[in-house]
Amino acid sequence: MPLSAYLSHMEEDKKKKPAKLNIELPETMDGGVYSNLALINHSQTEFVVDFIQVMPGTPKAKVRARVVLTPQHAKRVMKALMGNVSRYESQNGEIVLKGGDEAQYTGPVNFGGPQGEA
Repeated sequence: MPLSAYLSHMEEDKKKKPAKLNIELPETMDGGVYSNLALINHSQTEFVVDFIQVMPGTPKAKVRARVVLTPQHAKRVMKALMGNVSRYESQNGEIVLKGGDEAQYTGPVNFGGPQGEA
């Protein structure tokens, strides 16, 4: 069989049988982490997403998880998240953001309550 025919045959097989991926969730991660703030930074080669837990009335917050993504994967994650939010809203109604237009979001949410002191 010529190489081009072999490669074409392999491509057809890939289309017919999607590859299966076995994903394992370690017990130490199965409960997940709570985050009510995400900060995103990027360079030319990567996006860094810090998932943070901010407690009302405290001046300090903790990064609970950091995820580093390639720009291409960041875009895939964004599209997947947009699709999931859309499906959620079609089943449960629109998610209303408090405090105005989300396009004008510039920083952490003000949780109110007493201001923490060091």
